[in-house]
Amino acid sequence: MKHLEVAIIQSNLVWENPIQNRLDFSRKIEEIDKQVDLIVLPEMFTTGFTMNPNIVAENMTGNTVDWMKQMAEETQAAIMGSLVISENNDFFNRLLFVEPSGTFHIYDKRHTFTLAGEHLVYSAGKKHTLVEYKGWHILPLICYDLRFPVWSRNTMDYDLLIYVANWPRTRIAAWDALLKARAIENMSYCIGVNRVGLDANNLEYPGHSAVYDLFGNVTGSCTDEKEETVLVTLSKDHLKNYRQKLQFLKDRDKFSLK
Repeated sequence: MKHLEVAIIQSNLVWENPIQNRLDFSRKIEEIDKQVDLIVLPEMFTTGFTMNPNIVAENMTGNTVDWMKQMAEETQAAIMGSLVISENNDFFNRLLFVEPSGTFHIYDKRHTFTLAGEHLVYSAGKKHTLVEYKGWHILPLICYDLRFPVWSRNTMDYDLLIYVANWPRTRIAAWDALLKARAIENMSYCIGVNRVGLDANNLEYPGHSAVYDLFGNVTGSCTDEKEETVLVTLSKDHLKNYRQKLQFLKDRDKFSLK
């Protein structure tokens, strides 16, 4: 596909209440008035950024995974976002990318947020997940991963880099700057979807969800502090033409991650 139609949903989250959050997102998804290919939800979209996984964790046959499959089938759009998953006696901040066919891809957050103690309760992921969807190569990552450019370096020739997040207002300038930098340095579209509102720890989230092209230009963004769904059209030709013309990725450093 030459174009990918993407809906980014910037939303408040009800603390540790998966049922209510699924209902809220069902309504927001139903309100999308255009056929899209991909719907992006925030990090831990059913609970907020909780350090109480024993209270809210689901498994891979749980209600939220079923809900994502149902939404993807009904909308004929892929749906992605992260949630708390329990597996083999460990907890994961796990991103799911669910296709309309029911096929799904998972990515476990590599960089657990030590400042909040995430590393004490969640197991870190060990590998990337490169999703091939409708002719696009997509690399999904989660929140704190944004601060580590080596982990997102475009050695896989992806077309689209996506971060889902709960990124607070106190450090939102870094969010804006790093999303733009990741787009430029990787010659890729870069999408960041953040939440809004207050959580139970009294942390404020301002949103600043946005879509950047390979030059770091904003091609779509949500209003500060507002619950909002924004639709954007990504162009494969835009990427291809400028990558062929500029060829900056051919000069990238070669390295391997261990």
